[in-house]
Parts: sequence; C-alpha cells; structure tokens
Amino acid sequence: MPLSPTRNAPLRILEHDDYLALRADARVLERDRHGDKVLQLIDGSYLKLFRRKRLISSAAWYPYAKRFADNAQALAERGIPCPEVTGLYRIPGVSRDAVRYRPLAGRTLRQLIRAGADSAGLRERLGRFVAGLHEAGIYFRSLHLGNIVLAPDGALGLIDIADLRAGRRPIPPHRRRRNLQHLLRDEQDRAWLHADGDTAFDDAYRQQALELQRR
Repeated sequence: MPLSPTRNAPLRILEHDDYLALRADARVLERDRHGDKVLQLIDGSYLKLFRRKRLISSAAWYPYAKRFADNAQALAERGIPCPEVTGLYRIPGVSRDAVRYRPLAGRTLRQLIRAGADSAGLRERLGRFVAGLHEAGIYFRSLHLGNIVLAPDGALGLIDIADLRAGRRPIPPHRRRRNLQHLLRDEQDRAWLHADGDTAFDDAYRQQALELQRR
C-alpha cells in the first residue's frame, strides 16, 4: 500500500535479516564503490538506498529517503507523474536509509533519443513540461534528460526525485535560468536540445509559461 500522507510517515527500522529477505534475488540496477544504490525487488518494486556521507549534515534530521517520499507526494499533488512510494526504511545493519517505490512506467528522454524518436516533437513537449514545473513551484536540481520519463499515456514525468524543492509559488526568473542550465550540463543533452539551431524547446517553454501566467 502507498504511504499516505508521506509527510507524516516515519522511517521504519528494518532489521538486517529482514533487509536480506527483502532484497533476496533482487536485481542490482545501480551501485558505486560504496555498495548497492538501487535494487529491483522480485515483485518489480524498486529499493533506493541512501548513504549518509557526513556525520553532521542535513540528512541527519531530514533523510534523503524522506525527501524522496515528500517530493513524490508534492509532485502527485500537482498532477506530475512520478514514482509511487510504498515504504520508508532505516537499515542500521548496512548504515543506510531506503525508500521503496513503484517505478514510473515509460522510457527516459535519453533512451527515446537514442532509439531515434522524433526530436523536434520531444523538444517542444519538454519545453512545455519544464515551464509547467517552474510555474508549479518545482525546482529540480537533477533536471536532465535521464531523469525525465515519457509515460505510456503520453505524459512526461520525473524520476530520481530526492534532489527537488516544491514551493507554493512559481519559481523566480533567476532560479529558472539556473535550473535551465542544469539541462545543458551534459554535453550530449546540450547538443540535442539545440541541434542545428533548433529553438523548439525555448519557444515552447516561453509560450507555455506565458499561457500559465495568464490563467
């Protein structure tokens, strides 16, 4: 069952044997030198593990697993597709916090681009989508084409959402510019967004922002 409401949901202590049972036969989707980061469990749900990098940090009082869950709820309240959180855990045996969720169905924009999808159409849709995020008060620091998913119903959504802030008002121009620069950090993303001088993304962003501001 999904957590409701996630903002009031505590992290459940998961004993080591229970953690091992949960991750039995799981598929490792992402790992680094510190260990596993994302697991696909046998029921198809995902388990994302967070390591506290410093002894004293904001993660001590507001764990990243909790941020992920709170951000999922904030996005859902705004009608923005995202993963559905089903569990929050503290796992002392491996010194990790974790969030369990049902992944957002679909393919990332990076995957679609590599598969030869209609780039002009995607750029326009992306421009409208990002403008909608900003008007909804969403500032996503990890905004890039690998974290934006085209769902089967045609809607765009977000994944890997721990690094996100959801405000009550549209974000101001200087923060919009900074956030748009995040889309340009990856060389291949940047080349695709403005290939051959294409302005579809920029034009769609401006038009959508104006339309939403007039409502």
